[in-house]
Amino acid sequence: MRKITNEELGRPTAEAFAALPKMPVAVVLDNVRSMQNVGAFFRTGDAFAVERMLLCGITATPPARDIHKTALGAELTVAWSYAPSTCEAIDRLHAEGYTVLAVEQVEGAAMLDRLTIERTKRYALVFGNEVEGVSQEAVDRCDGAIEIPQVGTKHSINVSVSGGVVLWEFFRVLRPR
Repeated sequence: MRKITNEELGRPTAEAFAALPKMPVAVVLDNVRSMQNVGAFFRTGDAFAVERMLLCGITATPPARDIHKTALGAELTVAWSYAPSTCEAIDRLHAEGYTVLAVEQVEGAAMLDRLTIERTKRYALVFGNEVEGVSQEAVDRCDGAIEIPQVGTKHSINVSVSGGVVLWEFFRVLRPR
């Protein structure tokens, strides 16, 4: 077995990537504290061709050295905007026709492995603060919630890791062709 070089992977340039179809999924970060987590979301968003990211509240925005360190330049390829409040961002997404889902452990959440993802819908996925999760106020505005099944002793997964898990499942179903 031989590792494939970056050149052999045939990845698009940033300009070509901008013109490619995107997955109909927006990522909303609700007061995410760590710039490394923000950078990881940009990198995952680039890998899975998310439509855009909305950075809300205290979530740091590019340009920032610690975001770039983790994003490796993906903060330049994934469209993003800032909203002072997550609720404001959710209201805007609803007005644009998105189905908004919190990624959070709440009553009535759909387990990710049992979630029905519809190809005709546009989704916005809300990921929360590293300590508090998605705020109750934001959860109240969402159309539903997704929970990642877990069996360990901890009650949660790092927010950027949960982003990779959930976005992979959406990409698996909604991958731009």
